[in-house]
Amino acid sequence: MTRFTVNNQPVAYDMGPETPLLWALRDASNLTGTKYGCGTGECGACTVDIDGKAVRSCQVTIAQIEGTFVTTIEGLSQDRSHPVQQALIASNVPQCGYCIPGIVMAASALLREKRDPSDSEIAEAITNLCRCGIYPRLTAAIRQAARIARGDERVTPPPRPGTGPAEAARSVPAIRAEAAEAD
Repeated sequence: MTRFTVNNQPVAYDMGPETPLLWALRDASNLTGTKYGCGTGECGACTVDIDGKAVRSCQVTIAQIEGTFVTTIEGLSQDRSHPVQQALIASNVPQCGYCIPGIVMAASALLREKRDPSDSEIAEAITNLCRCGIYPRLTAAIRQAARIARGDERVTPPPRPGTGPAEAARSVPAIRAEAAEAD
């Protein structure tokens, strides 16, 4: 049995030790935010955080990460309050959304290491593929996320997950009023 921590919960997988982490997360833990893309580590859709580093989960086995701490997109922030999520939403970066969880995980690892990454540092760290071509907006959004994380900028938080369109439309003025009062 392979044991490690996923999203701050200890887990023990009764799966073959050669099982890729991607499939343990998706099939055994039902953490489907970690996406299967290419299966070769090229696309980055399966990126998770392992002990503070962005790792392509299709390329590591559960035996290789025994005793580690794994964070998936579900464990990063359930209410989309992480600075990277806030910035991507505020900048309208996501399109189809398939690559976004992996990109968010890679960007969050980058911002943990570098509080103010340059465009070239962002390009070097975020090698995830996006068929929609979000790259120019993505770089700007990651720089915005760095400002949010440092406290240099605030954005209006997105509606909570599961909020219906009518409720979301009503909540935007209230959210903006709350943000103005906080300043």
